[in-house]
Amino acid sequence: MNLPLHRLCVPDIDVPVAVGTFDTIGPLSRADYPHRHTFYEVMLVTGGEGAHVIDFAGHRLRPPHLGFITPGQVHHWQASGLDGRVLLFTDAFLIDHPADRDLWQGLSPWLRLSAGEAGEFAAIMTQMEEEHRRREADFLSVLQAYLHVFLVRAGRVPGKACVPGKADRATVVVREFTRILGTATSVGAYAARLGVSVGYLTEVVKTVTGRTPGQLIREERVLEARRLLGGTEMSVGQVSRSLGFTDPAYFCRFFRRETGVSPGDYRRQTIGNHHVPRIESIDPDESVE
Repeated sequence: MNLPLHRLCVPDIDVPVAVGTFDTIGPLSRADYPHRHTFYEVMLVTGGEGAHVIDFAGHRLRPPHLGFITPGQVHHWQASGLDGRVLLFTDAFLIDHPADRDLWQGLSPWLRLSAGEAGEFAAIMTQMEEEHRRREADFLSVLQAYLHVFLVRAGRVPGKACVPGKADRATVVVREFTRILGTATSVGAYAARLGVSVGYLTEVVKTVTGRTPGQLIREERVLEARRLLGGTEMSVGQVSRSLGFTDPAYFCRFFRRETGVSPGDYRRQTIGNHHVPRIESIDPDESVE
């Protein structure tokens, strides 16, 4: 049986980021069973006791701590009284800032902070939460700038940042695959562009992320479909064709299977939807057509 997989659900699909407390984000932000994410998570822990287990390594809670979870990592909490702030974002939030991926990869997964350092990181997260709430002009670019500052300062924590080694071939292939997601519709097409076999691409992507290339392709197509349905006046047929579906009826079946609603119903539901962002658990074994 595969590990549970959590994904980030936000009311506005064009805002691939959420920030808040453990309480406001929801109970899955403190899940006590091993699971993976489809998104990045930053955790500023200011209270609690117990441990946080990341890729089978236990980290005893001695707040304040700063933690970083990368998509595909396995982790869970063995903690009580957990308190602090959480920042969640999908890979779409990093598309225009690839250098921030490199900053992320150079950080240790769990940093012990001084009280002063914790205060500085808390202040940045508070500003991000306020910017996210107000959603004024260019707020996403402001949030991306705050994230850049956050990651740079995390890398300055004395003796706590690790120096990334030279990436092996598998890591390079997976990074490039995730970078070009959305430019093709089949695993074979991506493998050809990357100069590897389908079997090799499937193996390395599954090893690094815990998901198959097909699952990631499916998620990217659903994300783009939601963007077009919720943010444009394109017809369902036009959305279908833009995503590479030759049959709109098949696109409708695909979308309903992946989201639980039809494209038309999804478009209607997005109007006036201002619910709090949350995490939900999905079945990692779902097949991809």
